Amino acid sequence: MAGCSALTGKGERCRGIAKAGCDWCPAHDPARVGARRRAASKAAKSKPGRELQDIKANLNAVLESVRTGAIERGVGAVLFQGYNVLLKAVETERKAREQEELVERLEELEARIA
Repeated sequence: MAGCSALTGKGERCRGIAKAGCDWCPAHDPARVGARRRAASKAAKSKPGRELQDIKANLNAVLESVRTGAIERGVGAVLFQGYNVLLKAVETERKAREQEELVERLEELEARIA
């Protein structure tokens, strides 16, 4: 396994490992430009950590409001039901995104083998 032939932004040789029969690591391989662009696009769109933090903060606020009596228990219960549905939707979205990524990786591996 040889090292990557690409140069970094600092003008240093990339430390990545080139795949067999290629001069570049996966991060610099010109044949993977489209795959890298798609991955970057997905990464930019996905903000599950922030979304979950917001939901947790809202849940804590509702819980505290119910505890102090600022929100009636029945209203709080309905809000929690809504948050439960929202959390299920976030989880479903995460699973779908994960499956899409696995399919892409599998297709890429199959193309390498072929």
